[in-house]
Amino acid sequence: MVEPVPGAYEDSRYDEARSARVPADLAWLNAAGRQIGTTLDLRRTTQELVDFVVPEFADGAAVDLLESVLRGAEVDRWRGPGMPAMQAMAIAWIPQVRMIEATPVGSATSFAGYGRDALTSGEPVLVSRVTPEDFTKIASTPSGAGQLRAAGVHSYLVVPVIARGVLLGLADFVRAGDRPGFDRADVALATELLGKAAVAFDNARLYQRERDTVVTLQHSLLPRESPLTLQLEVRPGYQPARDRRVAGGDWFDIAALPGGRTALVVGDVLGGGLSAAATMGRLRGIARVLLALDTVPERVLTRLDLAARDLDEEQVATCLVAVYDPADGSCALASAGHLPPLVVDRDGDARFVDLPVGGPIGAGAIPYEGARITLPQGARLMLYTDGLTKTRGGDLAQDLERLRRTAAEMPAGAPAPGVDQLATPERFDDAVLLVADTHDAAEDIRMWELPADASAGSFARKVVRGQLADWGQPELQDSAELVVSEMVGNAMRYGRGPGPLRLVRHGRVIVELADRGPDLPQIQFAAPTDEGGRGLQLINMLCRRWGACRTAYGKSVWAELDLPTER
Repeated sequence: MVEPVPGAYEDSRYDEARSARVPADLAWLNAAGRQIGTTLDLRRTTQELVDFVVPEFADGAAVDLLESVLRGAEVDRWRGPGMPAMQAMAIAWIPQVRMIEATPVGSATSFAGYGRDALTSGEPVLVSRVTPEDFTKIASTPSGAGQLRAAGVHSYLVVPVIARGVLLGLADFVRAGDRPGFDRADVALATELLGKAAVAFDNARLYQRERDTVVTLQHSLLPRESPLTLQLEVRPGYQPARDRRVAGGDWFDIAALPGGRTALVVGDVLGGGLSAAATMGRLRGIARVLLALDTVPERVLTRLDLAARDLDEEQVATCLVAVYDPADGSCALASAGHLPPLVVDRDGDARFVDLPVGGPIGAGAIPYEGARITLPQGARLMLYTDGLTKTRGGDLAQDLERLRRTAAEMPAGAPAPGVDQLATPERFDDAVLLVADTHDAAEDIRMWELPADASAGSFARKVVRGQLADWGQPELQDSAELVVSEMVGNAMRYGRGPGPLRLVRHGRVIVELADRGPDLPQIQFAAPTDEGGRGLQLINMLCRRWGACRTAYGKSVWAELDLPTER
């Protein structure tokens, strides 16, 4: 029997019965305030509610929330046709009615007539004595109605979950066996309870939505895929923090640089939330631009620190930059307040790189000092953020030693580990891990020292033509010869003489020439009467792309030629 709920409190006998229950009900509601909403996890909070009411208030309870609300929409009641999409969040039964086959938590759910009535009206619906016809209005399927009947369910109550005027979903309760049915006092008590619990649900929902926003923004600002890297196999890993207040600040980047070099960057903006995620994205973008112009890590960090001072947010970040050169297996590194990289050789010996540590980005503690190491074939370089190692109240030295031992104990030749394999079990912060394994690809890169006299041009053309023939690319010989001739001529005229010549085959053919000149070349307009100024225009026409960047000893000018088979 469905009883009207609004206006039901005019019965004096009801008022007397309810008055006798008031002290116990108030104590029960106070206990609910302590036991429901202990965390900001939405699923756990809803489960705390059903665990609290079963068995003291009901023999079975469930909470289902609107899918639209979980996605961010907000309505005061349901006005559409049919039933809205909902998700089962929590359920609890006493053993005697556990035979009822409930929808698994996390799955889509649906309600029959009484549930829709509660969503539409925004008022609870009480069925004090369930009749055979009522089962079909409680359960959404005939089988579900049969299970309720078989379990001896005789009383039903469904209450809309409303917080701050927003309809979140439904909470429904059943009683079975010899237990008295729900009455109007139970409706008032359940409504009061749901009013308190709904605020906890909404806090958890809003918290989850903000965290999801931070994580989504952070993922969108991180690299979507890794570029092709010469003699280096890089596996990136990232895991966000569960707490949105500390999520959002960690980042990484993998950049393919001229001459087959690879830049690896990890960083950590202090703090968390949307502000940290936005700052992280801006710093990553600035660092990528700087790496395209300079391959010296300490100079990149210096310019990154200067750029960070112009950001609106007064935030600082730690950062580590490593540039690997496959020509000699060297790796240049510089650190801005970041944890040291870890190197594991092919024999399993793991050690931290002894690296000078400068101040964090944005603190103004420049200049930075770099270091250079050699990575032998088969070595593994690991860059990470502190979220991989630190624990609450832990000792940094002990945390780093645990990481070193874990990395050293991994079997030789094992696949690159992920964050979950190396992180401490008590991880609570964002964690980034870059694992770079070196391997031999010497046949894809060639270097020559050019003569310091006028024969440099002819020597360069000869070795380039010969190497392209060995690589089976004779179609590129003429274009590459013109490109290298122009590079050598500019180096002789403006660059204080040519330095090493590098030829790389890696997806495309890259021609690179170093010199000691300080100025980066720029393409310029050349009038018909001008004697020069057309060399870079020629390179621009022949090549897919070209550019110049500063190195530790001057600069390098490079140009990429498409392989004929890929045109």
